[in-house]
This record gives sequence, C-alpha cells and structure tokens, in this order.
Amino acid sequence: MSELIRAFIAVELPEEARRRLFQAIELAGGQGLSGVRWVRPEGMHLTLKFLGEIAPSMVERVTEALQAACQGAGPFQLALSHVGAFPDLRMPRVLWVSLSGELEPLRELQGRIESAMQRLGFPAERRRFSPHITLGRVRDGVSPGQRRRVGDAFGKTSVEGASPWHVEGVSLMRSTLTPEGAIYDHLSQIALPQVLPENGNG
Repeated sequence: MSELIRAFIAVELPEEARRRLFQAIELAGGQGLSGVRWVRPEGMHLTLKFLGEIAPSMVERVTEALQAACQGAGPFQLALSHVGAFPDLRMPRVLWVSLSGELEPLRELQGRIESAMQRLGFPAERRRFSPHITLGRVRDGVSPGQRRRVGDAFGKTSVEGASPWHVEGVSLMRSTLTPEGAIYDHLSQIALPQVLPENGNG
C-alpha cells in the first residue's frame, strides 16, 4: 500500500517577507524565551486549506480541482501586518503574524478552494478563515506563567519594514514531520490567471 501524504494548500512567501519574519523570531528569542518551537524561514507560508493525509493517487485530482478553482481569480497584493496569538497573547499556544492588503481577493480565492476540496470529499473547515502566518508554537507542558511571558515578549516584536508582494499562484504542499519540525516540499504549483475571464458577451 502506498504511504499516505500529509498535504495542504498554501500561498508561499517571498524571500524578503521570510527574512523579516525570521528577524522577528530572533528578536523574540533574544529576550530569553523558552518553550517555543519556532518555524524555520523556509517553512513559513499562508495556509489556505489543510487536507490531512491523502493517497498519492489523489495528488492529480486535487491539482486539477485547484486549477479550476483558480480560474476565476487573479493576482493580488499582500503585506505583513501585526503579531498575535491563538487563543490570545495572555495564554498563547500559537504565535502568528496577520496580513494586510487585498484581503477580499484572498478570501474569495480561499473560498473557491474550500468549495473545490469539499466536492472532492474533504470536510469543510468549521472555523472562519483567518489569514495568518504561523511563526511558532508554545510547547505542551509550559507553565501558565511562562506562557504569559512568551505572549508579553512576542507582543512587543514588530514585522514592519517588509515590502508588499504580489500573490501570483498557490501551491499544493507535502508536510513531512520530523523531530526537528516539519519539512515542506511541493507536490504541484498553480498560477493565478493574469487576466480575469470576461463576463458577458463582449
């Protein structure tokens, strides 16, 4: 039996944005924070849909559905915004950076992808789509006091200074879990059309 693939759909980040996010991690880490598993720069991305474990034979079907979902979309611009945490900075579990820019086209694209994946049998996401880039996860077993210190320190970091960038495609990614963290590689990449399809008779 073929080994299952842990897969997700994402928007990848340009080098400058990843570099700025890594600087934010270094700033937070330099304040003596412990108990956080930080994301490596090459692993930073904006997840649009987590698929879970899929059979290798599904990669082609998912890619075709993605291509169809992207046909009604076009490139749009995003920028790094501010830091935050789930559930909040007072008792953080996940540390993240939010996004600004053309968020409506992003949400429309994510909605198209969500619908396309549901038609393939993937369960609907119960939580509302919240565009963010995960930078770190507070480890299990960290005390409430240390969690508060992590949240306080992370909340003082800034991601200002990175230029906005144009999103011109989405990627189907594989996540391989290792003791050192997840390793990501591409299964397929789909470009967003440069010219939107015309509606009407023109």
